[in-house]
Amino acid sequence: MKLDPPNPAPRAALRILPATVLALCAVLVLWEAWLAPVRQGGSWLILKALPLAVALPGLFARRLYTRQWLSLLLPLYAAEAIVRAWTEPGRVRVLALAEFALALVAFIAIMAAARSGKRAPARGAGRG
Repeated sequence: MKLDPPNPAPRAALRILPATVLALCAVLVLWEAWLAPVRQGGSWLILKALPLAVALPGLFARRLYTRQWLSLLLPLYAAEAIVRAWTEPGRVRVLALAEFALALVAFIAIMAAARSGKRAPARGAGRG
């Protein structure tokens, strides 16, 4: 289902969201493949970018369902980023903070787009 809200703020959020998720995906792949992998030569943690990559076509198509399940997934990325930023030094901390910032921006964009999707209550609702 494609929703094009009339308000410019949610439209901007719907444009920012795919770019942010794409950037988050890129940070995760670069992090676990080359910049600071858990093991030398890369690690299987690179697969944590896969759910985000699966979401990209739905985000570019502005599908509501994709934004809904992604809103449940992004807090997991933020939590992982907080733990790794708190416990690991150096380059890993910088990458974790970047992951947290991107996950937070993506989540805020989803919430901004969701605000525009709310409908006004039906007439007579709440009357006994």
